Order: sequence, then C-alpha cells, then structure tokens
Amino acid sequence: MQKIATPDKLLAQLAQQTQALLANKAIDNPLMVGIQTGGVWVATKLHQQLNIQEPLATLDISFYRDDFSRIGMNPKVKPSSLPPEIEDRHIILVDDVLHTGRTIRAAMNELFDYGRPASITLVCLIDRSGRELPMQADVVGERIVLNEGEHIKLTGPDPLTFELKKVSKG
Repeated sequence: MQKIATPDKLLAQLAQQTQALLANKAIDNPLMVGIQTGGVWVATKLHQQLNIQEPLATLDISFYRDDFSRIGMNPKVKPSSLPPEIEDRHIILVDDVLHTGRTIRAAMNELFDYGRPASITLVCLIDRSGRELPMQADVVGERIVLNEGEHIKLTGPDPLTFELKKVSKG
C-alpha cells in the first residue's frame, strides 16, 4: 500500500483548495454538510479552518443506501441535522473517503428530499480507486490506488488517523 500524507496535512490542503474554489465561483455563504461519521469529523475541522458562519449540517445516509440488504442496518444511526431550507443554497458536501460513489449518491438523494440546492461541491479527504458510480470530487486531499481487498478507513475524531488494512474474502 502506498504512503499517505497525514490527515492534518490533507485538511490544510483541502481548506486552501476549497477557499480558492469558493472564491472562483463567487460563493460567499455556503452551507457545509458532513456525511456521518468520518465526513462529519473532516467537515468539523474544515468548517473551522474556513471560518464558515452558518452552523455545520450533518447527514446520516443509512436509510438512503442502496446496499441495505448486503450490509444490513447500521446500529449507530444518527439523525441528520440540516437547516429547514436548502432550496437554492450552495452546499459543500464533505466525506472522508470517496470509494464506490454510493455514499455520495445516497447523500445527494437525501439532500434533494429537503429541496433543490443551487449547487453541490464535493470535498473528500481521500479519493480511492474502485468507483462503481460516476461520482467525482471537486476538491480532494489525496488520490490513492488500492488493490482488491485493501481498504482505508479514517479513525477519530481526535486525533484523525488513517487505518490501512487488507481484508481477505472467505
């Protein structure tokens, strides 16, 4: 497995890249939304670094997943916390690891149940190989390629660290 920068270093990069992207798009009052659980950890730190005034929103996409029957129900379901109105808002959607794209699809489905955002900017700490759906992050801390059976997980929230592991099938 390849060597990966520390989460703190990647967060600093994310903050700089996100700030530049927001300035380029002339977005001055975004709503930041973290996806439970690792995405909320990343979003919390990024929210502070970007000094966003609007409170951080969170999503638990457990009920929106399309792989419910394969993975079962997550016993630690947390409520989503979104403002009552997201219609025409510019949203920064934050996740820790972009892998298959299914988490992002589920998150967008939930967001659209609350209204039609003006835009969604996807920010991910790690973009790893293995995409199953055509999802692409706008801002990425690091892109990595993992072999089949290799996984990366963010642990935290304090400190944030990466756990690389090899999972054998069977």
